[in-house]
Amino acid sequence: MSNSEWTITGAEAGTRLDKWLADLARLGSRSRAAAALSRGQVFVGDEEQSLAGGGRLVRAGDRVRVWIDRPGTAARRAGRRRIHGLDIVFEDDRLLVVDKPAGLLTVPLDDGAGAPSLAAAVSAHWRSHGRREALVVHRIDRDTSGLVVFARDRAAWGALKQQFLERSAERVYLAVVEGVPQPPAGTWRDALRWDARALRQVPAARGGRGAIEAVTHFATAEAFARASQLELRLETGRQHQIRAQAWRHGHPLVGERDYRDPGAAPAIEFGRQALHARQLAFVHPASRRVVRFEAPIPADLRRLLKALRAETRR
Repeated sequence: MSNSEWTITGAEAGTRLDKWLADLARLGSRSRAAAALSRGQVFVGDEEQSLAGGGRLVRAGDRVRVWIDRPGTAARRAGRRRIHGLDIVFEDDRLLVVDKPAGLLTVPLDDGAGAPSLAAAVSAHWRSHGRREALVVHRIDRDTSGLVVFARDRAAWGALKQQFLERSAERVYLAVVEGVPQPPAGTWRDALRWDARALRQVPAARGGRGAIEAVTHFATAEAFARASQLELRLETGRQHQIRAQAWRHGHPLVGERDYRDPGAAPAIEFGRQALHARQLAFVHPASRRVVRFEAPIPADLRRLLKALRAETRR
């Protein structure tokens, strides 16, 4: 089977995609289904599915295509793997997606202090394969965990960077904030300005000097006694955007030290801002298909959520 296509029937609707693919009438096993998903050989409609996409539920009428001999897929690395200190979610001949741990810089600081960075680790990994320096497409804060994308060449970097600038890349974050937002879902729209002395975003007058628009869509995934777990979708991608807006709207991140009212101590102790770049989707610069990636919730956030649930039950 090199290129096969099926349409989901009503009786099949509601089945996990990976389980549906594993049927003997299709790929024949879960391992073959996982390999095809991780290599970018599975499409639902025109949308490429990642390994994480195997958990989606198929719907009646969905068109599922498996393209086993798709050009370029032989170079892909199937599944997550850890090498040279990197938690690699996806790698091919054009880009690399990494799950960054909290506490690690995305790129080196300008002060030349030599603090470890994700970019340096990616460069070391690629040099071991005769590759050039890492080209970072976007950044997340040192104490934010989750997905970061690097390009292998200038053409791929330019194509990916443009998607972030045009706001077409999909970026979904998990955050734990103090309090319970009301209403439980909506959109934060703010004018912010970067304060170079304070190294933070501050409120600005719309249209004023240095003012930028920040737009974040939020939804409460789970409410606790003193906090909430939010799903946040970025429309714009400003530095510190979620941290600044959560505070501006009365719900600073759990563990936040910088974006909170002067003199106000954190209501819930946590070792970092409780923010995780969980999902990412964009058009692959080579295949021109949408690819999606997901980073699991890290252990420290899982412990925090477990503690908040236990406190709420008491």
